[in-house]
Amino acid sequence: MMTARGLRRWAIHSFAAFGVAALLLQSYQAIWDRPLWPGHAGQVAAAVAIASVLYGLVRTRPAKAVVRDLRRPGCRIEVVPGDLFEQDESHLVIGFTDTFDTDVTDDRVVQAGSVQGQFLRRVYDGDQRRLDAELEKLLAAEPVVAELTRATKPYGKLRRHLIGTVLVLGDPRRHFFAVAYSRMGPNLVAQSSADQLWQSLSRLWAAVHEHGQRRPVAMPVVGATLARVDALDREALLRLILLSFVAASRDQLVTTRLRVVLRPDEFAEVNRAELQAFLDSI
Repeated sequence: MMTARGLRRWAIHSFAAFGVAALLLQSYQAIWDRPLWPGHAGQVAAAVAIASVLYGLVRTRPAKAVVRDLRRPGCRIEVVPGDLFEQDESHLVIGFTDTFDTDVTDDRVVQAGSVQGQFLRRVYDGDQRRLDAELEKLLAAEPVVAELTRATKPYGKLRRHLIGTVLVLGDPRRHFFAVAYSRMGPNLVAQSSADQLWQSLSRLWAAVHEHGQRRPVAMPVVGATLARVDALDREALLRLILLSFVAASRDQLVTTRLRVVLRPDEFAEVNRAELQAFLDSI
């Protein structure tokens, strides 16, 4: 369904097209002292009106991507449909909880179909031990804020780290920024908030600036599904991510391109005209 903004854009483009066509027809008649199609004024007017309406619809059709180029600093922001793990030329952002759990057994702790579960399968070939070893090596330098017990958390890891902790996996050719933006509860349900997500994104951009060598970065809409940022829907989360990135980019060049990748079915549900207007306004 077209929004009020979309209806306005459709009306503007349609009336503009009708006005241009009418002006051309009147100019022809004034120059040659006869109408272009004598005796068919009604049909011509109807055809021009229909063509103008169709032109307006074409101009307001959903875009294949939402894009904005920032001049200062010089970087591009894209929101596109696709597969996050096929962004081979980009560093990737992978969301984690504060316990950095990785176990996808029976979908009990981490769901195998989640971005984190796909990360384990598609980047680490399902080798949980190798991923855990790399995470633990990096976590040794990060503060532990709480130690859970097996009685309170029957499955998964027991050490909590700060929300916003960012671990840089991979190598300079392709980093994987593992960012803890949600809290894993004893009931194995992840929970986050807009404030925690903003804090995590701020630390993420700092890590990308430090380690990313300004190369392109791709990420999902963090917080949209299992992280349960209940106060915000997917589009609000997407706007929060974009606003956070633009704010960070005002201070320094974070990356030459940020690409937010949504599954095609998710992208189809996004109001792209509204999102483009928002992105252009910040």
